[in-house]
Amino acid sequence: RRAPGAPDVTLAAMGAMVPEALAAADRLAALGVAADVVCVTSPGLLFRAAQARRGLDDAPTWVLDQAFPAGRAAPLVTLLDGHPHTLAFLGTVHNTPVTPLGVTRFGQSGALDDVYRHHGIDTESVVRAALDLTHRP
Repeated sequence: RRAPGAPDVTLAAMGAMVPEALAAADRLAALGVAADVVCVTSPGLLFRAAQARRGLDDAPTWVLDQAFPAGRAAPLVTLLDGHPHTLAFLGTVHNTPVTPLGVTRFGQSGALDDVYRHHGIDTESVVRAALDLTHRP
């Protein structure tokens, strides 16, 4: 989902975290911060494309241009219910600052909202990370 005009931040989310990213984008818009939301369906495909740009793989690179157009490059918050390093490489696509959010400890249980909050992958955590990257209070 593209923000109207140039984005202040991009939220790249995977799987079950896409609703959190969309909710965060809505909250950010209410605060005057434009956020693009990218749904990552294959981190492996994106990683191989990023490696190909460096001459380290023969994968096609067009997918990076489609998902992360250079004209919309902005600081990036990545979000998934897996380890945050999984998507951290996306900051290299346009050499943008990145805050990777994810789960670093496993085994917790509880209500979904509580577990997301515990791991810092809830909507509020995404909003805070985006505001930090855009240097807004």
